[in-house]
Amino acid sequence: MTAITVEGRSVAVDKEGFLVDLGDWSEPIAIALAHAEGITLGDEHLEVIYALRRFYAEYQLSPAMRPLVKYIGQQLGPEKGTSLHLLRLFPGSPAKLASKIAGLPKPDNCL
Repeated sequence: MTAITVEGRSVAVDKEGFLVDLGDWSEPIAIALAHAEGITLGDEHLEVIYALRRFYAEYQLSPAMRPLVKYIGQQLGPEKGTSLHLLRLFPGSPAKLASKIAGLPKPDNCL
């Protein structure tokens, strides 16, 4: 287990960079987690992250890519509920990367 330091506070993360304690999440921590992945968070990132956190609050799980795309489409509109939009914001593995930055557990089907 390692840690990141945000605003003078040490926050535990696992070997993949996911928060150990989901209660540690805040926007400054999201910014630090994103920065570690080479992402500068903007409004579009944050709206997906907050939608993901609502999904987790409702279902107690981090969605895989298909449910994530569907949920984002329902929450933010069809133009944002596409794999291409999410890949542009969270390159590589959007479900895994967005969940990490949102302070949620890694989706079950992500390697």
